[in-house]
This record gives sequence, C-alpha cells and structure tokens, in this order.
Amino acid sequence: MIGISKLYCGTVEPSDALRYGRQSGRLPSHLLQFSEDKKPVVVWNMGRRCNLRCVHCYSQSRDINYEGELSTAEGRALIDDLSAFGCPVALFSGGEPTMRPDLFELAEYAVSKGMRAVISTNGTLIDDKMAERFKRIGLSYVGVSLDGLRETNDKFRGIPGAFDAALAGIAACKRQGIKVGLRFTINKRNAADIGGIFDLLEEKDIPRICFYHLVYAGRGAKLIEEDLSREESRRVVDLIIDRTAELHARGIEKEVLTVDNHCDGPYVYLRMLREGNPRADGVMELLKMNGGNSSGLGISCVSWDGSVHADQFWRHRSFGNVKERPFSEIWTDTSDPLMAKLKDKKKHVGGRCAKCRFLDVCAGNFRVRAEAVYGDEWAQDPACYLTDEEIGLE
Repeated sequence: MIGISKLYCGTVEPSDALRYGRQSGRLPSHLLQFSEDKKPVVVWNMGRRCNLRCVHCYSQSRDINYEGELSTAEGRALIDDLSAFGCPVALFSGGEPTMRPDLFELAEYAVSKGMRAVISTNGTLIDDKMAERFKRIGLSYVGVSLDGLRETNDKFRGIPGAFDAALAGIAACKRQGIKVGLRFTINKRNAADIGGIFDLLEEKDIPRICFYHLVYAGRGAKLIEEDLSREESRRVVDLIIDRTAELHARGIEKEVLTVDNHCDGPYVYLRMLREGNPRADGVMELLKMNGGNSSGLGISCVSWDGSVHADQFWRHRSFGNVKERPFSEIWTDTSDPLMAKLKDKKKHVGGRCAKCRFLDVCAGNFRVRAEAVYGDEWAQDPACYLTDEEIGLE
C-alpha cells in the first residue's frame, strides 16, 4: 500500500510515525503501514456469497448459498484470538459481507475487543438503516468497490444499476458520518475512467480512494492479457500523482493510495528526484518504514471455511485452519517452508527483483503474480514497470 497523497503531497512525514514508536497498537489508522512490529491486518472473507458477478473476483463468488463457512461462535473465537495476538484491524470482506446476517454482531464484537473493524463491500446493499447500524457499532471505515464510471463499472460488475446502487450506499454512510472510500482495480477496461473517478471524489466529497493493481487470482487469473503494459502503468501512476497533487494544491484533501504493486513507491521517489523535490529523502525514509509487500507478514487472510492464507489472493495455498488451531499459532509456525520464506522474502526472490536497488523498500513485490506467470513464486514480479536503469541493473 503506497500512500500517494502521504508521500508526494507531504501529508505525512517520517516524524509522524516515529512519534508513536511505530507500534501497530498505538499508531493511528492512516499510519499503520509504517508500523515496525508488522502485526497482521487480517482480511476475513467471512462469506463467499455475493449479489454481483465481477469479472476479476478473486473469490469467484456467485449469488448462491455456500456450505462450510465459520459459524458465529467460531467467528467470535477467531476475533478473541486476533485481539489477543495484537492484530490492529479486522477487515470483513467476502463475497459480499453485508449478505451475512451476523456481520453487525461480529464487527461490534471486534470493536469491543479493541480492534478497528472495517468492511470491504460493493456498497449496493447499504441503505440508511444499515449505515445507522454501522455507525452504532463503531465501524471505522467502509471501502466501496467501484471499477469505473457508470457504464464501465456495471459491465465489470455484471449487474446493471450497480454503479448507482453503490453511490447510494456511499451517500447513506456519509449521512451517518462514517468514513467511506473507493476501491478501484486498474486494468485495460477501465484505465480511461480514472480521471472521471477523481472528478467523482470531488463531486461526492469522498475522502479516500485506493487504486489496486490487478492481481492474477480467481477470475482475475483470466485477465492477465488485460493488465496494463509497463508504459501504460507508468502513465496511469503519473496521472494518479498529478490529479492528487492538483486537488492538494486547491486545498482539497483526499487520501489517495495505490495497492498491490510496491514499485509505485520507488517510482514516486524517482519522480520527486527528477523534479528536484527537497522532500525526496523523507519519502525514501517512509518507504523503508513501509517495508514493501508484506504478504505472510503484515497482511493475512482467513477464508470463509477457516483456512489461513498469506493474503486474500493466495487461497490455493493454506497454512492451516482456525477450526483446528488458533490463527496466532498458524501465523507464527514457520515449519511450512513457504511461510518461513515469506517472513523474510527479500532473501529468496530471484530475477530482476533480487538485483534491484529498491529491494528493501519493495520486498520483491507480489509473489502470487510471479507464481501465476512463471510457475515460480520466487521469480520476478511481472508487473514491475521500473526500467533496468532505474533499478540499478545498467
């Protein structure tokens, strides 16, 4: 997760994270990515069912009932363990989490145990009553997926009217004073809509957006050919930087982040060097604090059936099941060779990644993408768009 607004616009400085000792239990949510202890943020795909049919869905969800999901009691036991282990955030995802009736009970329970509870949703089922319940239980954040403007999004989501329904859900959350933001997965189908999405942020007064690079998992594995080329990725990231800076210059504060491609961090740094920006060294310090991709370390996933994964995209590799062992035991057990290597992945990456001068700030990027393309989880990340010269190979 690369904070474009934090880094390029200077809304966060290294001293901000250092002031809290860089411990995840003490850091405000907007600084968690700079924690030193890397207690994992846990994505709990609490249910697989979804009312939409998104073409890139990593869980390959459908609008049907699925068997074998964790019960409410098992969910509460999971939350007990996560809280005791020191996990700062429980991210309730799916499928579509608002389709699970005990979402409110479990999210409220996570809050009562001292965790931040957030949800990742398509937003189409949120009305004023649901938003009021979110407010009452103390939900920290609602991330709503929009993958383009109206026509693009509805094609991507597979359901006409999904765009307008999502905006209605966002409006309901805003009426309750709940922090809400957008999630946008970049690909060839929707990259042309990014400028319009920035216009939407301003028009609807939406304070936050995360732009996700495509990960080749689930249905997304069929979209490899629709991922951006290296040059297209560079143009898109420049556009995101430019639009973020333009809003900032006008006094319109938006939190803008990119996710799932950590070469974005060095790219921002190199651009600032070219521009003679005096804050470039501070940005590099923050990037080193961030530490790059943290699958298997600072990010984790518990699937609907209780399986534990390195992240939400790597569900074909499980380290154990919380129905049989607590998450905390599974997460700290390095008897599995993959888990052991993920704890210090920089020692194991190959190809361009192994020789890159930015390895300390990227950590080898996304291993599941390397596996999808090369059949080797330790090969170079095929989505890195930095040139050989930029990474120090020439």
